[in-house]
Amino acid sequence: MRNLFVLFVLMFLCHACDDIIGVKDISSSSVKILAPTNNTVLKDTLITFSWEIVEDAERYHIQVATPSFSNALQIEADSTLAGTSFSTTLGFKTYEWRVSAENSDYNTGYTIQSFKIEE
Repeated sequence: MRNLFVLFVLMFLCHACDDIIGVKDISSSSVKILAPTNNTVLKDTLITFSWEIVEDAERYHIQVATPSFSNALQIEADSTLAGTSFSTTLGFKTYEWRVSAENSDYNTGYTIQSFKIEE
């Protein structure tokens, strides 16, 4: 009888610990872009990319390609960071950028926007 009780307690503790340390599934969430928004035309080459926090995300993966990801001539940036903004200097071209949120077990899909830098 005592062995059954010990087994029951161990099973309960394992289940309770899983609830405490469980990682939230963020795969159905999406990253909301703040700037630059889709089809924006910019004059400044110093670009700050920003987005809203995704609850339970630990980091964000940002990529910038020219002219687009489907026809990428060059990946201008590929970075993983903890914050919700990223700055870099780019040339006078057309770009596409994307960002996804990640935690230790899950990630969101990419949110993709395009923009252009003109002289």
